[in-house]
Amino acid sequence: MLNKRIIALCALSVFFLTACNNQPQTGASDIETSVSVRELKPNSSISKLVNTSGTALANQSVDLNSEMSGLYKLQANPRTGRPFKLGDAVRKGELIIRLEDNEYENNNRIESRRLTLEIAEKEQDKQKELLELGGATETQVRNTEVQITNARYDLANATINLEKMNVVAPFDGVIVNLPHYTADTKVGSNQPMVGIMNYANLFLEINLPESAIGDIQVNQPVHITHYTLPYDTLRGVINELSPAISSETRTFKGKIVIENSALKLRPGMFVKADVVLDRSDDAIVIPKNVMLTARNRRYVYVVERNVAVARTIITGIEDEDNVEVIDGLYENDQLIIRGFETLRENSRVRVLR
Repeated sequence: MLNKRIIALCALSVFFLTACNNQPQTGASDIETSVSVRELKPNSSISKLVNTSGTALANQSVDLNSEMSGLYKLQANPRTGRPFKLGDAVRKGELIIRLEDNEYENNNRIESRRLTLEIAEKEQDKQKELLELGGATETQVRNTEVQITNARYDLANATINLEKMNVVAPFDGVIVNLPHYTADTKVGSNQPMVGIMNYANLFLEINLPESAIGDIQVNQPVHITHYTLPYDTLRGVINELSPAISSETRTFKGKIVIENSALKLRPGMFVKADVVLDRSDDAIVIPKNVMLTARNRRYVYVVERNVAVARTIITGIEDEDNVEVIDGLYENDQLIIRGFETLRENSRVRVLR
């Protein structure tokens, strides 16, 4: 009797287990995950960069002092008709300040020296004519040459001395320093007169990591940015490189020339410089944060017929935020960029529009 009851209980248990196993299951693959996608196009550019920074300096800069003493005469800017001031553009050879000293000018006797040269030249012409007629000797003609040479030197030296009274722009640039002096007051020699900079081109001295010494070469392009120009990037180029590595910093020195014709950057600004080591155009570029890894395999998810499919990818150039995909993704693929974190192969997805 007991054996019959045990057999009956076993049969009942088998029935219930079978019934449970035959119930419809709700699998993870039937749950739709909401995702956002990006349709891929091979029309992006990406660059491999080395980042550095430094202070931008003017390519040409000079502080001019007075060479002589004299009465201070600030000249008028020919483009504005007003006296020169800070920020004014100047051109090479343009007179900015003149110092006047009548006694000094008189002592140089410019007109007298010019007349002396003119007389010496006429005397030489006369002696040459007499030489042809037999009325003068070769020595007399040579003596007139000595007189002419001396007169020319005297006139040139006097002219140079008078030019010391003028403060002239040595190159095209902008006035960045202009100390104030009261007009017509006497200013002594060796006093600061004007500071001029030409910063249509700037240069930047940089330190680069030892690891990049095999990748960086002269004439490589550089992207220059500054926080005051959030939407603008200036162009620079590597101009000089040192072959020596510093034993203290494990870096090597370089110099960048920056094209700044619009004068957007100012001398003294601390700028960021990104040296372009490599560049790829017309590439498929994806955000780094959508890329997953497993066992040295990089993969992403794409949508195919409302299903998430894992694609193994081979990557190329990388920057801080993005990576080039050289194999594994193709034009018009629907790359999942949001909601991919919990996906599995063949998970059902709903694309949010």
